[in-house]
Amino acid sequence: MKPFTERVVEIIKNIPEGFVMTYGQIAECAGSPRGARQVVRILHSLSAKHNLPWHRVVNIKGEVAIQEEESRYMQKLYLENEGVEIGLDGRIDLDEYRFNPPISVQKA
Repeated sequence: MKPFTERVVEIIKNIPEGFVMTYGQIAECAGSPRGARQVVRILHSLSAKHNLPWHRVVNIKGEVAIQEEESRYMQKLYLENEGVEIGLDGRIDLDEYRFNPPISVQKA
């Protein structure tokens, strides 16, 4: 695995229950501020293999970005079961639920 991919996997593994991070935030923490799309690809290809809490990753607006209806529903359900509130507008309050990892985890 490439270093960026390893860092992304580690960051996602460390998002605690009841919190979320954005794709761009993860990319920046992993050392590539413009790597949000790469984070999407890593999540898609490595979530099952590395048992990643994929449901804790949302877009910059605090929205579930998955378009496929069943997966979208499951992500919302998992987040709500962890205590994350999703507003009537479909958004998560990132001021309340965004996880900011300690510096030691970032760019490790």
